[in-house]
Amino acid sequence: MSSKDQRMANAFDPATAGSLPAREQALIQRRQQVLGQAYRLFYEQPLHVVRGEGVWLYDPDGNAYLDVYNNVASVGHSHPRVVDAIASQAATLNTHTRYLNDSILDYAERLLATLPAAVSQAMFTCTGSEANDLALRLAANYSGGTGVIVTSHAYHGVTSSVAACSPAFGHNVPLGVHVRTVPAPDVYRYPDEDEGEDVGARFTRHVEQAIADLQRHGIRPAALLVDTLFTSDGVFAEPAGFLAGAVEAIRTAGGLFIADEVQAGFARSGSHFWGFQRHGVIPDIVTMGKPMGNGHPIAGLAARPEIIDAFGRQVRYFNTFGGNPVSCAAGLAVLDIIRDEGLQQNAHDTGAYLKAGFERLAARHELIGDVRGAGFFLGVELVSDRQRKTAATAETGRIVNALRQRRILISATGPAGNILKVRPQLPFSRANADQLLGTLDEVLAGL
Repeated sequence: MSSKDQRMANAFDPATAGSLPAREQALIQRRQQVLGQAYRLFYEQPLHVVRGEGVWLYDPDGNAYLDVYNNVASVGHSHPRVVDAIASQAATLNTHTRYLNDSILDYAERLLATLPAAVSQAMFTCTGSEANDLALRLAANYSGGTGVIVTSHAYHGVTSSVAACSPAFGHNVPLGVHVRTVPAPDVYRYPDEDEGEDVGARFTRHVEQAIADLQRHGIRPAALLVDTLFTSDGVFAEPAGFLAGAVEAIRTAGGLFIADEVQAGFARSGSHFWGFQRHGVIPDIVTMGKPMGNGHPIAGLAARPEIIDAFGRQVRYFNTFGGNPVSCAAGLAVLDIIRDEGLQQNAHDTGAYLKAGFERLAARHELIGDVRGAGFFLGVELVSDRQRKTAATAETGRIVNALRQRRILISATGPAGNILKVRPQLPFSRANADQLLGTLDEVLAGL
């Protein structure tokens, strides 16, 4: 494995395939033959899944696994209302956006209604990577700049332009010469009193320094691009409001604020529908993806109309599958389900219950150094020494894989791979939370 894979607590090492059951060995061999080496599998013992329902995934033997990680199927695996919407629309019409059709307009109007009035036009893609790629094109066109500021372990996608803005890929994927990184707003390792300033002031100062460095090298700033829950950096949600100064700084420099809501959006934070709303700021561009269609590939962005108009006057935009009627039907169903089933409130209430449960575990287990996050996106940082805050990377790997053996699926994040990434589906219940907490308690006690 590469050094990057070794930091991933959920990475499978192909060299150990011979220890797996024959059925899984055969699948891995077929996979490597037809897909090659670039794809990765989760866990020391990869999981073979054949069915999903609600918060559960099932293996070929009918064993149920509690999914505490997959926010793509955000309203629950195989939700019948999404399935019915996709099937019904596919049986009626599916085509591109160069014909007049109500579907894309109905969905765009509903989606934009969840956003600030100033962010009033939408463009659709198939993936969050495409959405961030398009957002960077819009920002460059509108600002006249190319410089992009991201956090030090950010992930924004897989296209060439956004991979160059995604330091989480590691040294084998170089950052663009137009990209500057700033430290994540980590109040656990760098509390306010360390530098005599609060996290908002510190983050703003780092952004201002990055802007100055771009300008010193003759690069005009185009955008500050942040995942509004800082999920790949290690999940940093608090205190609410700390982003405001950095947003003002990039705008003063002539750039735009792009809120990457691919992971943070669609009611995940509980208190708000979008992560940026927690900070009292209005983005210039909002990108979205993963949970948008509950597994159906739909993504996109919303922006201030003058930004899209400036782009449209010079460039025609077309995406063959982006915004097609079937995708829009899936997207509408997701919005309906979040509203009708009270899933944002559930993320708020059950998320708080789950966070409190992790905090109780921290009182019993020295390995848990910090519990943080919002709603149904929590980070549980594991340290081998609380005083020094030494990253417990190896222990995190053992915990992730021990939970998988006990049929609970979770992953890890952060530069050292020592932060449990807790990101369940929005219908996740208190009973599900109790199962996770009880099992984790047993695993920690057995280390």
